[in-house]
Amino acid sequence: MTYPLIVLPFVAITAVVTLLTARRPGFARRMTASAIAAGLLVVLTAVFDNLMIAAGLFTYPASLISGVRIGLAPIEDFAYPVCAAFLVPSVYTLLGAARSPRQEARP
Repeated sequence: MTYPLIVLPFVAITAVVTLLTARRPGFARRMTASAIAAGLLVVLTAVFDNLMIAAGLFTYPASLISGVRIGLAPIEDFAYPVCAAFLVPSVYTLLGAARSPRQEARP
């Protein structure tokens, strides 16, 4: 199995869960914050993945990656932090709706 195929389910789940929150209050604000976080995570991933690959801590077989790289890091490596930046707030929003009646009961 190639790395692009491994990434696809994560991207699909992130897209679905994020879209499920589209009608929740604060969606635009959440997406803006997620986009900023994703940008920062991509920069950090670019720096540290390249350092780790250059140091020989790990490698990627050329036959298992798409071939598109940012420095030494394959583009597939950047999907995980981007997914996390959007998925975590979306899951929190969906779970927060289930908790809100209990929170409102507090004085």
